[in-house]
Amino acid sequence: MFSVRREMGKIIKFLSNGYSFEETVALATSVLKNGKVIALPTDTIYGVAALAQNTEAVDALCKIKRRDNSKKFVAICVGRIDDIPKWGKVSFPMGILTDLLPGPVTLIMERKPILNCNFNPHSSTVGIRIPNSKFIQSLAVACNEPLALTSANFSAERSTLEIQEFKEMWPYLDLIIDGGVLGECDPDRRGSTVVDLSEEGFFNVVRDGCSRDKTVEVLLKYGLREQT
Repeated sequence: MFSVRREMGKIIKFLSNGYSFEETVALATSVLKNGKVIALPTDTIYGVAALAQNTEAVDALCKIKRRDNSKKFVAICVGRIDDIPKWGKVSFPMGILTDLLPGPVTLIMERKPILNCNFNPHSSTVGIRIPNSKFIQSLAVACNEPLALTSANFSAERSTLEIQEFKEMWPYLDLIIDGGVLGECDPDRRGSTVVDLSEEGFFNVVRDGCSRDKTVEVLLKYGLREQT
């Protein structure tokens, strides 16, 4: 039976509860490295995360989301721009990465063989993201591998801006980082702008989100053409 009191014990209020920034990163890293799933604030909406290279953790994340594993995750998350070429094929100017990231943008590119074959198993591409969040960047660096990152809501339900909005998920999560109420980037809950860059010389905006106009402006500046 769902017990709010019991579930509250796994919630850490960011930079509160007696935890420093470094201690919060260390705690979240430990939980993730044990194959568990956590909830955390991003630069747009709340997300749930597991280690992308851990197949059991990815499966658990799918079950929590009530999502078929054959459906794509929006992204993996890495901590540094230099990490991106390890996991995805960068077939466009590197300046695009430095101009857009960190930020509320997910870039789809051809995946590298090193990425867990059970992550998005039926796709040759992967979305890669570096949120404009020191916490998530530090967490990905500490884990030394990418996070499987998706929105903290059941599939087909609206995205969330505070932890109370995904309370039904709490029993299935092992740690919840409460970063307060989000939405400064986009109160309409659209999340990151998703852009497919897998075809050399072209881009395709797969999902409108935060910073869409800026994203398109940068891509055009580097000579990419929008697919029609």
